[in-house]
Amino acid sequence: MADLPDFQKKQFAFAAHIRDPDHVAAPADVEDRRMAIYRQLFFNNIRNLLSNMFPVLKKLHSTDKWDGMIRQFMQKHRAETPYFLQLPQEFLDFLQNEYKLQDDDFPFLLELAHYEYIELALSISEESNDLTGVDPAGDLLANVPVKSKLTWAYSYQYPVHRISPDNLPTEPSEQPVYLAVYRRENDKVNFLELNPITARLLEAIEKNSEGKSGADLLRDLALEISYPDVDALIQHGAAALEEMKHLEILTGTRSPA
Repeated sequence: MADLPDFQKKQFAFAAHIRDPDHVAAPADVEDRRMAIYRQLFFNNIRNLLSNMFPVLKKLHSTDKWDGMIRQFMQKHRAETPYFLQLPQEFLDFLQNEYKLQDDDFPFLLELAHYEYIELALSISEESNDLTGVDPAGDLLANVPVKSKLTWAYSYQYPVHRISPDNLPTEPSEQPVYLAVYRRENDKVNFLELNPITARLLEAIEKNSEGKSGADLLRDLALEISYPDVDALIQHGAAALEEMKHLEILTGTRSPA
């Protein structure tokens, strides 16, 4: 930093004080009244953006607690992007890797932050489905089910999709919580809670490099989980496939390999 031009040294000093005004002195040649405007402007802008991007997380915390998390984010995290729409990813990275969990933090803090980030990230994703060769009305058992690129599946320890000020779980769920977060053609983002078998089926569809039909995928699944009635599993699986197609989690089918 000693080799930097004076104006860049002032910029670094200015930014360091803005991030951490309680511990880093303001530049000596800037009037504090002016400096206070920038301190408040930067903090308020970041707080307001993150409050809108993580609405449930913000709602669950007191003003002092939330403001303290925002201040720590400004103090400790060095963002890799200047784009506002990527700010939630930076905040999530801070929570996962730099924030030290406190005794009064919710046990589901990191999972809820991840879920809220995923909702936003999917809403602005520029991914699109290549529907070449896809039959939207194809037989999901006889043909190869095709998963939408705008469907992202995750498992959580807590029911993050149900958390609210009136529903604050203190212990993980007995079984993993499987969620498919998906964006429909109207750009609305929704979620579908999956049972373990349907979650595994959706994973198999995504990894179906061999081009197996829906029925074959269900037969493989029955063998994998030692399901005693293969025909019954195929019947239940067909209903699950139809629901996922209706919700646009699946885009249709391709011909078997």
